[in-house]
Amino acid sequence: MTTPKTTASRGSLASIAGIILVIGYGLDQLTKYWVETSMKVGEIRWVIEPWFKWYSIRNPGAAFSMGENFTWVFAVFMAVVAVAVVVLMLTKARSRLWMAALAALLAGTLGNLTDRLFRPPAFGHGHVVDFISVGDFAIFNIADSLITCSVVAVVLLIWCNVPLAGGPRVTGRHKDQLTEENA
Repeated sequence: MTTPKTTASRGSLASIAGIILVIGYGLDQLTKYWVETSMKVGEIRWVIEPWFKWYSIRNPGAAFSMGENFTWVFAVFMAVVAVAVVVLMLTKARSRLWMAALAALLAGTLGNLTDRLFRPPAFGHGHVVDFISVGDFAIFNIADSLITCSVVAVVLLIWCNVPLAGGPRVTGRHKDQLTEENA
């Protein structure tokens, strides 16, 4: 009996990462471009009234508009996160699930970092284009969704003991053995 292959080839991993990165980042930037060119700031367009609407705003802060005066700090933080994710992807990730989660995190991070760096009012102080509004919840964008979903995926991967480096899931008493062998 053969054991299933759980570690993906570098080419397969690069394909997974590339597809998710291009689609995620591209969709984020295209939707933000659509909002900027077709809606005024503050404009609302109902999609499914009263639950779901497009609501064009510019967010100088982080989640829930916190830290509005520290836009450059968020830009630096996002750049550090992007570099850390790329390093993990290139040096450690051998699991398809981990690569997909990290690629989505990178796509979302780069989407909002692009806004912070290149959108008005100034380089490094740009406001993020937010436009998705569901009920009375916060207004967000595709990049925010990618970041949130990828963080949830990372938590689940850790909780389910899916190794970043691929291979079999590590559980119970075997976890200590594998950790010692890999040290």
